[in-house]
Amino acid sequence: MNLIPALIALFACQLAGTALQILFALPVPGAVIGMLLLFVALLVRRNIPAGLQLTSLTLLRYLPLLFVPAGVGVMQQFGLLKREWLPITASLIGSIIITIAFTGLVMQFCLRRSRPADNDEGRRRG
Repeated sequence: MNLIPALIALFACQLAGTALQILFALPVPGAVIGMLLLFVALLVRRNIPAGLQLTSLTLLRYLPLLFVPAGVGVMQQFGLLKREWLPITASLIGSIIITIAFTGLVMQFCLRRSRPADNDEGRRRG
């Protein structure tokens, strides 16, 4: 797969995701749905074409440039951020706490499932 077909595949997945999002009025961005479609397609295929891998790595190299417009947008809303700093800070701290707790619970669940039942007792004592 060359670079152009790989780019077309990436854009087609994004377009399909956006179309599904609009068609079914989903609360998830179309780009995220497109990534899921690409992920499923790669799982079915069981490998990543070389052109798609090269194109993706090239795009990822320039990913930080995409954060510049977001940073400018935040700075344009600095007055609003200054007025609403308390609820923004509270929601950030709350979401961090919830994320850490949820990640810990998922990790415990995964560790319990990965251990053999007979070795579990020996690990607790030793």
